[in-house]
Amino acid sequence: MTNETVLCTNCRHELPLTQYHLDSENEAVKKFYGKVEIEHASALLYFIKKGIVQELIHNLKYKGHEEIGTVLGNWYAEDLKELKLETPFEVVIPVPLHPKKFKERGYNQVTAFAKAISKNLNLTFDDAVLYRKKYSKTQSKKNLLGRSENIESLFDVKFSEENHNKHFLIVDDVLTTGSTLEACAKALLKIPGAKISIVCMAMANS
Repeated sequence: MTNETVLCTNCRHELPLTQYHLDSENEAVKKFYGKVEIEHASALLYFIKKGIVQELIHNLKYKGHEEIGTVLGNWYAEDLKELKLETPFEVVIPVPLHPKKFKERGYNQVTAFAKAISKNLNLTFDDAVLYRKKYSKTQSKKNLLGRSENIESLFDVKFSEENHNKHFLIVDDVLTTGSTLEACAKALLKIPGAKISIVCMAMANS
């Protein structure tokens, strides 16, 4: 399947790009100020309700169109090559689903995006080091307080010495409050010498 059949050229030109990779103090980075130390955060697109990005991500997440993740990952990898980081990314990690949720959906909607980025940037893809401990209902349906109280305990890591001193790039679909990604980052920071960056397909105003 070609990029054109997934996302026509005209549609691609209509997508609202953030260009956050060009700004080290972008709005995605600011989500994590004072919460967790990160090296970089950015998102490819703005998520606007009832817009084309919401439709794309809905089709990726619920309709089985994993190829959307591949196209967006290939696209964003080219932008990420322009980053000037002191320590380059080394390992790409998709935000994990709980095994029960994975079984319900049949796939992790972030995996194709993460694999495309890792392939294009010649990075290691690892979906085993970070895992989700608890099954949770959709986060967006909870209020902010209930969300942040529960989320810290959702994730943990299983790692060996070869994971030490690595720069992990956590990848997700939509950045909203940042609480899920913050919890993932804090779990990965249990690994000695770990550095964390975050990249998402889209960012919502919240």
